[in-house]
Amino acid sequence: MKITGIIWLDNVTEKIEYKHHCLPTEVEEVFSNKPKVKKMRKGHFRGEDVYRILGQANTGRYLTVFFIYRSMNRALILSARDMDEKERKSYAKK
Repeated sequence: MKITGIIWLDNVTEKIEYKHHCLPTEVEEVFSNKPKVKKMRKGHFRGEDVYRILGQANTGRYLTVFFIYRSMNRALILSARDMDEKERKSYAKK
């Protein structure tokens, strides 16, 4: 899966900054640093499946990002947070 663009909604940006202390730049870095991608579930609309990526920002921070894969290779960000212990182990098995 190739992501060439990221779609941000204001409420999502505010949520990840306030609740999870993640910056949008960190999330975008994860996409360019060879993340581990997994399809999680079907979306609410046909063709809009939810994916999770595990990866690292340039600062070394390990993040989990949830997104919907949209047309033209774009990711609509739903949420982002620090990886939990189980996710870190999964990411380490790369």
